[in-house]
Amino acid sequence: MEIKTSDASGFPSIQRGRGRLLIALDLDGTLTNSEKKITPKTKEALMEAQERGARIVLASGRPTYGIMPVAEELELERHGGFILAFNGGKIVDCKTRKVVFEHKLDPDVVPVLYHETMRAGLQILVHQGAEIVATSSEDRYVKLEAGINKMSIVQCDDFLNQITYPINKCLIVGEPAPLCALEQRILEILKGRISAYRSMDNFLECVPLGIDKGHSLKRLAATLGIDREEIIACGDSYNDVGMIKFAGLGVAMANAPRDIQEIADVVTLSNDNDGVAQVVEKYVL
Repeated sequence: MEIKTSDASGFPSIQRGRGRLLIALDLDGTLTNSEKKITPKTKEALMEAQERGARIVLASGRPTYGIMPVAEELELERHGGFILAFNGGKIVDCKTRKVVFEHKLDPDVVPVLYHETMRAGLQILVHQGAEIVATSSEDRYVKLEAGINKMSIVQCDDFLNQITYPINKCLIVGEPAPLCALEQRILEILKGRISAYRSMDNFLECVPLGIDKGHSLKRLAATLGIDREEIIACGDSYNDVGMIKFAGLGVAMANAPRDIQEIADVVTLSNDNDGVAQVVEKYVL
């Protein structure tokens, strides 16, 4: 895929080699609309792109379990797509169901995350199989995460002793202001030991150090022998910045914050207006 000079629409023109293009897509706020669904227009564009040889990478902070229904809807197993879960902490080949890469949290950091979360009056959870194990089953944001991933909630009154190790990610949830303050405190206390990203205003993703969608997309591309110039990446939030910067064509959604739009090569329509379909139709189809 080669990025050329802009055409009359103001977007770069792209030419790709058949069968080598990767399309990396964030889910919530990007691929899915406000109802957490893929619209018919976007699905049609992505299915046609796969028929022409492109491969889709679903790159999300969600656990593998929460991404799998989307992978099945888009028939990634048949077309050789990939799941990039936990913000890049786990890569799964949909065709073989094999784990290409996985990195888990150091167990020693989990008690620190837990105690700081409790001190801040927020809630923390982990994903285990088809369940969300959380410090509260009634918290609105814990329920939101469960609804997004279609997972059941198990409340643990003795969280640190009831969760099962190893863990891919801890998710801390709460109102934006205290969550932002906690993010800064955690990054200071655990400097050099974890990475943390805001996937939504109310979600703080705590993952192993260096885990990032961009780094994992780079790892996958190297495994497949694909150059970064042959990758399109679309996202809307701060945990998407790494892959937007890495891809040959980094795309921000119109619903993304202004500073994310500014680092992207292209800004497409919002997730409620088939922004992903617009990108696929213009640069792939």
